[in-house]
Amino acid sequence: MNDVNGYIDGFVAAVPNANRQAYLKHAQDAATVFKEYGALKVVECWGDDVPQGTLTSFPMAVQCRDDETVVFAWVTWPSREVRDQAMPKIMEDTRMSEQNNPMPFDGKRLIYGGFAVVIDE
Repeated sequence: MNDVNGYIDGFVAAVPNANRQAYLKHAQDAATVFKEYGALKVVECWGDDVPQGTLTSFPMAVQCRDDETVVFAWVTWPSREVRDQAMPKIMEDTRMSEQNNPMPFDGKRLIYGGFAVVIDE
């Protein structure tokens, strides 16, 4: 399958409501780093209408608790090749370290994946 137009990394997590501002700072700082290494766009979304499912749902997938909100984010790259070259550099960048940019959520419940764009209308 060939990329139609770029590559997307997608993320879903549960963030404690009390950590909303810390999460926004964490995400903004990370976005700066991602863009420096070639990302075209970083989008962060705070859950507003994310229903609990009976079989599957975003809240179930990240084991969202009553005092948390589901966040949905994605990073747009020009290609998987650019992303694959950038990711090791991003992970080694000291601005992304736990000490400099701690995750204000449980990273063990973070869901992420890379996706080839097949339709872009």
